[in-house]
Amino acid sequence: MRLLVLGGTEFVGRAVVEAALGRGWEVTVLHRGRHAPPPGARALHGDRTAPDGLTALADGTWDAVVDTWSAAPQVVRDAARLLRGRAGRYVYVSSCSVYAWAPPAGYTEDAPLVEGASADAGQSDYARDKRGAELAVLDAFGADRSVLARSGLILGPYENIGRLPWWLNRVARGGPVLAPGPRDLPLQYVDVRDLADWVLGAVERELSGPCNLVSPPGHTTMGALLDACVRVTGGPAELRWTAPRTVLDAGIEPWTRLPVWTPPGSDLHDALHGADVSRALATGLNCRPAGDTVADTWAWLREIGGTAPRRPDRPPVGLDPETEAKVLGADRSGPGEGVPDTTS
Repeated sequence: MRLLVLGGTEFVGRAVVEAALGRGWEVTVLHRGRHAPPPGARALHGDRTAPDGLTALADGTWDAVVDTWSAAPQVVRDAARLLRGRAGRYVYVSSCSVYAWAPPAGYTEDAPLVEGASADAGQSDYARDKRGAELAVLDAFGADRSVLARSGLILGPYENIGRLPWWLNRVARGGPVLAPGPRDLPLQYVDVRDLADWVLGAVERELSGPCNLVSPPGHTTMGALLDACVRVTGGPAELRWTAPRTVLDAGIEPWTRLPVWTPPGSDLHDALHGADVSRALATGLNCRPAGDTVADTWAWLREIGGTAPRRPDRPPVGLDPETEAKVLGADRSGPGEGVPDTTS
């Protein structure tokens, strides 16, 4: 297989390139030159936002293209139009954010989509940018040659958002750790390597159409995830399970200041941890245990010195020590076991 990856040097793109090379595929990467692609990939340079950014792709044919772009849809439009006669299939790594807010728990690929998106648009907001890019791919490649991988929360090595790396580094520091409850809160995410394997399988099987690409709801829990962080770091951390109401009353924003966590029963939790993934499972998605994702991410973090890279277009995540200490000091409910964990 001949694969073209637009990007291919960070997080999702890098995982796709490594997986394809591992299968013996011939891989070409178009990137800006800020980071080196994995060894074995053919590197082409180009800034897709520049007028001549696709010049390096003037020649060549590929069995498939994988694109992870997350900003102006018109950038995807230009690439898809250029490649539609020279690539067999276009896989766009989209997002479950393209569904109209707030999708109910159990939403499928047929759920209503965000309005106001356009393939010709500049950058606006994340949901419309992703949907506009989907429209660009569909316009150039048609429904039969387009794969729209609507990912949810993505974790694993190379993460450049900082969610799991923040938890790992926080737990490694030790001491009392504010653990947002309840312990059995179900989580839904996809390991970046499992995402990459599904994408390549979709190319091999000539799949098409949209697919919610994330683990089944409840693949792990908040408790199991943080317990794994404690286990792999070996730090003297003490998880202090704290009721959701206490967390919210302290003004702590879910998802950002306490990464991954969203309050049970909220629209946010249903949207981020409640997608129906029947189609993904039926088309080959295999999800490794959460403990493996945590352990491998920790190993990668140690290899690079403990500080994860961070995308400049995304805000930092994580809770500051002062707020954490204040909440833990004010919480008189104990460790959280047996305390009602509700948002009402």
